[in-house]
Amino acid sequence: MAKPSLDADPRDAADAARLAVPAALHDPAWVRPIHRQYADPVDLIWLASAKKLGLEINRDPSVYASTDGTGLVSFSSAAELDPDDCMAQMVLHELCHWITNGISSRDMIDWGFPADEAVDIREHAALRLQAWIADHWDMRPFFGPTTGFRQYFDRLPIDPLAPLDGGEWETVCTRVATDAVARAQAGPWWPVITEAMTATAAIRDQLTNMGLGDPEN
Repeated sequence: MAKPSLDADPRDAADAARLAVPAALHDPAWVRPIHRQYADPVDLIWLASAKKLGLEINRDPSVYASTDGTGLVSFSSAAELDPDDCMAQMVLHELCHWITNGISSRDMIDWGFPADEAVDIREHAALRLQAWIADHWDMRPFFGPTTGFRQYFDRLPIDPLAPLDGGEWETVCTRVATDAVARAQAGPWWPVITEAMTATAAIRDQLTNMGLGDPEN
């Protein structure tokens, strides 16, 4: 078989200029029906994972992130979040809250956290759990938290269960986080998280292989 030319047939342009499309083949008034809507594949992975664990994810621009004690988890609209925030990161963070605060905290508003703005030590413990999970797939930067809690997360050592200093806060925080790590692997969460993290890492790896992704992000 002869090797095809990489240039188009010279007749193509002439025919294109000469021919008018038949009305039966193209109606300018036709309105394209929309049968499906595009969604980010990583979003779909984590939305499905939340559903498997009995959580429903809702977008609500009036909040940043909250739970109502019935399994409904609300996140602000994408426009209100930071540019590096994503559904995967937000869902994993909420799962870490749930695990850290205990399985019964699903039935409490905001996982049982107090309504005031004070930093709860269980928040830092959940961040340690989040780093511990992400490290299993070499994705700690990608799964870092949003807001001001990123300052603590980014200071965590290679071992996310190791204290930053010898103070009481860190002593208690690492104890809570260590218990949460054990709880994560014993409860209903681990198979679902493993499936979601593995699928997310596969997409990361594919992008990296194509030269489009940074394995550190």
